[in-house]
Amino acid sequence: MALAGVDLSLRRSEVHALCGENGAGKSTLLKILAGCHPHGSYGGELMGESGPLKMHSPADADAAGIALVAQELALVPELSIFENMFLGRELSRFGLLRKPEMQRRCELALQRVGLDERPETIVSSLSVGRQQLVEIAKALDKEARVLILDEPTAALTASDAERLNALVRTLVDQGVGCLYVSHRLEEVFSISDTITVLRDGKTVKTGPASGWNRASVVEAMVGRALAEDAMHAPAPMKGTAAPALAVEHWSLTHPSIPGRFAVEDLGFELHPGEILGVAGLMGSGRTALLTSLFGAARSRITGRLRRGDGEWRDPFHDPREAMAAGLALVSEDRKGQGLVLNASLNENIALATLTEYQRRGFLDWAALRKRAASIAASLQVKAANLEVEAGSLSGGNQQKIVLAKWLETGPSILLLDEPTRGIDVGSKAEIHALIRDLAAKGMSVLVASSDLSELLGLSHRLMVMSAGRQTALLERDQFSQVAVMHAATAG
Repeated sequence: MALAGVDLSLRRSEVHALCGENGAGKSTLLKILAGCHPHGSYGGELMGESGPLKMHSPADADAAGIALVAQELALVPELSIFENMFLGRELSRFGLLRKPEMQRRCELALQRVGLDERPETIVSSLSVGRQQLVEIAKALDKEARVLILDEPTAALTASDAERLNALVRTLVDQGVGCLYVSHRLEEVFSISDTITVLRDGKTVKTGPASGWNRASVVEAMVGRALAEDAMHAPAPMKGTAAPALAVEHWSLTHPSIPGRFAVEDLGFELHPGEILGVAGLMGSGRTALLTSLFGAARSRITGRLRRGDGEWRDPFHDPREAMAAGLALVSEDRKGQGLVLNASLNENIALATLTEYQRRGFLDWAALRKRAASIAASLQVKAANLEVEAGSLSGGNQQKIVLAKWLETGPSILLLDEPTRGIDVGSKAEIHALIRDLAAKGMSVLVASSDLSELLGLSHRLMVMSAGRQTALLERDQFSQVAVMHAATAG
């Protein structure tokens, strides 16, 4: 049972934070509130200000003044921002679309979330973080009285998250009630008035935010105390071996803006056993750097790289060439680029290594399943069995499957883009421990993240980017949020 007697109330002018591990029942509850699970498919009762709510569709939720900004993007990539914003509720007169009016309202909504894009911009040209802001702007245009935000800042940098949360507080001061779901506990404490924790589909505890602390929330979520050093243990110092990867004069032309660079004249070294963090604001070039190193960029790359003691060479032409050189990339969009959601866990784990299981034109399923079971167990994947579809798992377990797929290739250099975005505290601690263990065994890790506390806790060194350029390379004794943010805004 996904939910078992959950009690929750939301008042006007309140931010009510909902916390819990993946699988605790948060998503199911939000879907009920948003009309995705129709009245009659669940037990219990929903009450609005004017009485019981019997919603049969998301349209009923809209009519009731309830807007959900889901963690998973619900945008049509091929359409423009304003077309997405009014999809299904287009403004028309005499059978003709009122495009100027839709564009005007879209522009106002984008300004409210601080997104400097034109309404006519095609959504597929935007980063994941900017697409998330489009989703939030779309909800704001509906003038909802109840705003449900599911991991709204998961893809945002610290400064963008602060701007969004300031906007949330403004809306709340105007009488909106906000149900706020986030795994970032620092954020929960900074914005919420009330906190409710779910575990195993049940309400564990509800109370004023002032009555909670980080340890009590984590313990309520996981049912046990989770040592702080497991989540924020300092990384050991790196070794002194020759670089596993060296990059010089690395540049990547912007895929959609002529004359601009997504990455410009960047150089660095990554050593065996080192975790090198990449920090920067949205649009700084973090994702562009990782995808271009892996040969997966959509535009022209210049510069050169060297693996170990080998010769300097041109950029990899495609991911296959990068994989042959010992690189693996865990992308920021695990559902769109990391997994086949309707395929089994066995199939997903073997995706990058299928040729190893070919026997005379057929797959050796017995060997594949045996190996998949071994690595899934080593990563503590929680699933009924490995034949279930990847889309049925929680975010944390999906991320472990993506990691398992790439670790199966035997990489010596692991590129991680937002490795813990949108996963719960317990899974995050497990993935952090895995990253440290891989580095301790000699693997080189380049990790980009919008979670600055994650980078400060994991990295041996920290490279900061701004507007595609490297603006700082900090040793561990130089780490501080102030130093990082100063460098991140230098461009």
